[in-house]
Amino acid sequence: DGWVLNPFFLGVKNQKGPVTKDEVLFVSRLDGPTEAIVKRIIDDSLATEAEGLKGTAYFDARWKRPEKNPDSGYAFYDNSIHRAAARVTAAQRLPVVVDDKQALFQAGQAPGAALYCGWYSLSRYVDAFDWQRGAVGYHIASGECGTLRAGSSQAWCKRMLEDGVAATLGPVGEPYVQAFPPPEIFFALLLDGSYTLVETYFLSLPSLSWQMVLVGDPLYRPFLKPGSRFLGNP
Repeated sequence: DGWVLNPFFLGVKNQKGPVTKDEVLFVSRLDGPTEAIVKRIIDDSLATEAEGLKGTAYFDARWKRPEKNPDSGYAFYDNSIHRAAARVTAAQRLPVVVDDKQALFQAGQAPGAALYCGWYSLSRYVDAFDWQRGAVGYHIASGECGTLRAGSSQAWCKRMLEDGVAATLGPVGEPYVQAFPPPEIFFALLLDGSYTLVETYFLSLPSLSWQMVLVGDPLYRPFLKPGSRFLGNP
């Protein structure tokens, strides 16, 4: 039926409210180009929870932050990247680098990458990153999770997994920009440390029954608060 409003999305007026684990089952994919990469995702997630995610957060907008907040379209998501960077900066957990030029980060410009969000290079991964163990990132562009297998594909989800991220998300087809989790919500929840990766994703996902896919350990918390990992039945 196409778009289905996500009742758990925090950006919805009168949204459903706090999620209880006996109410809904949130899922992600433990998947990747090879079996070894899937095992590495799990190992990296567990190791990072024990030590905490370290490195730099990179946010790649295309335009300068506007004076007024746009309410829709590309401008909204570009501004949301700026707002995500501001939230990570305010949390004082990681140093933050923001690029507001049309060109993406280029080779060697993103060392020690722990978090990333940017746009727009359609199915043409730019290898600018030296990924930290446990890194989380996603690229806003159409079809970036259309394949996790094809050896020649330069889609961002596949290539980021090959290069070392522990978690990413993307669409399997044309999602339209409003299908993506607004970066400011996604990264704010991720940094909070109280939510698992899969909870972070679904609380920031505008629509269900559509094109978006989350790849990673659903219970991963890169900024885990001591004693808070969920140990019950998923």
